[in-house]
Amino acid sequence: MSAAETSRPFGVGIIGMGVISQTYLQNLTSFPDVAVVAVGDVLPERARAKAEEFGIPSWGTAADVLANADVDLVVNLTIPAVHIEVSRAAVAAGKHVWTEKPIGLDREGAKLLLEEADAAGVRVGSAPDTLLGPGFQSAKRAIQAGIIGTPLFVQTTFQTQGPDAWHPEPAFLFANGAGPLLDMGPYYFSALVSLLGPIASVAARGSRPQLERTIRSGPRAGETFPVEVPSTVQVLTSFVGGQHGTHLLSFDSALERAGIVEIHGSEGTIVIPDPNMFEGRIAYVKPLGVITDFDRMGQEWIEIEQEGVVVGRGLGVLDMARAIAEDRPHLATGELGYHVLDVMLSAQESAASGETVHLTSTVAPVPLLPEGFDPFAQTR
Repeated sequence: MSAAETSRPFGVGIIGMGVISQTYLQNLTSFPDVAVVAVGDVLPERARAKAEEFGIPSWGTAADVLANADVDLVVNLTIPAVHIEVSRAAVAAGKHVWTEKPIGLDREGAKLLLEEADAAGVRVGSAPDTLLGPGFQSAKRAIQAGIIGTPLFVQTTFQTQGPDAWHPEPAFLFANGAGPLLDMGPYYFSALVSLLGPIASVAARGSRPQLERTIRSGPRAGETFPVEVPSTVQVLTSFVGGQHGTHLLSFDSALERAGIVEIHGSEGTIVIPDPNMFEGRIAYVKPLGVITDFDRMGQEWIEIEQEGVVVGRGLGVLDMARAIAEDRPHLATGELGYHVLDVMLSAQESAASGETVHLTSTVAPVPLLPEGFDPFAQTR
């Protein structure tokens, strides 16, 4: 970018004006270093309504956003089935692109996207950006400082009755390309890869106890829809660094329990915030000496205070914009998104075949945010 370009706010265009666009718009329009200059949607009037609500100068279709010379970076908030198509179009237009999770639904398309971006000299970023939140960042700093010694193994849990209990249009969450694995897996596996490094292999089992489910809220309550993918998946991961993990992702549990991430090390165990959130509890325990039943019941949890500004969705876009201007790596890269997609597709394949799947993808170490990162500071 030229000196003139780096002295102005980074121009952002958003494609896809669905539900998640509201929080992106609220946050991105509050950061001084970026300016939302265009929004687009398959229904242009929906884009017009958002443009009027947030004072955005240009609105229209996806093509209008891509043709806008003031757009430096495209935020792709379309449905997962067209993530690759829209992201590749943005790259072809010479734009950097940030995509909601997952980066795509197939390895070949995601790999092609990254290759084309590299050839075009533009960057790809991929949600989730919760790993940029102060909760996760503070936990990562504590682990890197040795609070639990050497990480040995991990456990994560996401279990719920399923989105059919609350979502008025839940069928897409039980369709191919979704289910608890591809819908919620990006949060958990992105966090763990960011902490522990790439995953070498996975083994998984899946079940689909109901072939049809019923919508339970909204105007279509009582209607049924098919369940196309496993609604409960249990995954074993082996990390390149030698650690192992067990992971439950379920839409079939009467017991609602989510956001559990436990990392067990040689000198203690730490719990970190829900990877679907930008903040949360961080606490650890140290090993006991001689153990009695009372000791087990009375283990002391030591709380760790999180440091940083809590924002929300859009933080990854801001980090990308600043990283481009500062010529440094951004945190939530396309390579990270691709590796996490490979992990989830490998788990899907393992659940279908019963065999362990060895991954061929990898990802470089994910850095911490720069010290003192303030979303509301003007740095350009």
